[in-house]
Amino acid sequence: MRLLPIFILFLLMATGSYAQSYEEFIEKSYDFLDKKDLVSAEESLRSAMRKEPGNPMNYALLTNLGSIQRRQGKLEEALLSYTAALSGRPNNPTILENRASLYSEMGETEKALNDYNALLIEEPTNEEALYCRGLIYIQKKNYIWAEQDFDKIMEINEKSVRARLGHAILEKMRGNYDESEKIFNYLISQMPRDWLLYEGRADVYFMMGKNARAMADINKVFTESTPSASLYVLRGKVKLAQYEKTSAAADFQKALEMGYDQTVIDELMKMTK
Repeated sequence: MRLLPIFILFLLMATGSYAQSYEEFIEKSYDFLDKKDLVSAEESLRSAMRKEPGNPMNYALLTNLGSIQRRQGKLEEALLSYTAALSGRPNNPTILENRASLYSEMGETEKALNDYNALLIEEPTNEEALYCRGLIYIQKKNYIWAEQDFDKIMEINEKSVRARLGHAILEKMRGNYDESEKIFNYLISQMPRDWLLYEGRADVYFMMGKNARAMADINKVFTESTPSASLYVLRGKVKLAQYEKTSAAADFQKALEMGYDQTVIDELMKMTK
């Protein structure tokens, strides 16, 4: 998520067009952000907008407010803030990207796709938007469209890691595990400390029935980094394949505690009985 720069606001303030207190509230929000005091930063932005509710730059404050709320886990409030910001700047790429990624986080893939489509009309070469839209197409099994987005990124930037990662995920979902493995191998050779790549390759190994190799990649992430909930799920699946049901159940429970989808965990738990 990105904060909108509001340097234009301060240039206008220098001319005396805006009340000093409005500027002070904004400056305080940045001070609080530097101190990681998100609650106070949020309140400072609210105070600024209460002071001057008709200020044309409030769309920038609403965008920043949404990102601060999102960092606090207030997803519904963040969505309201982004949407309010877009009412003032309906085609702003930064706000569209923020809301699209938030919709994705909330599982609202159709709404996320709409925002990415709108964003890419404004910025057809936005690599992040192309990558994220490609991932949504994979979820929807629109593999040809996903491939077109990843290929487009490669046209823009032939060295793009994101495009290659997108292709690795795409080939895995198509069942082309050997090709997916090759791409992950290349990416890991270039970025040996990118732990998400090891998780991705471990999933491919699991799909291929290469459980020992999958566990080697998983263990590397557990040793070198902080495992995600999805990695606990993957390790649990590998353990199930190795008939380690008790240990698998512990991993699934840990993933649930970390916020993994309850329905998915319930189904996996049935296999540990």
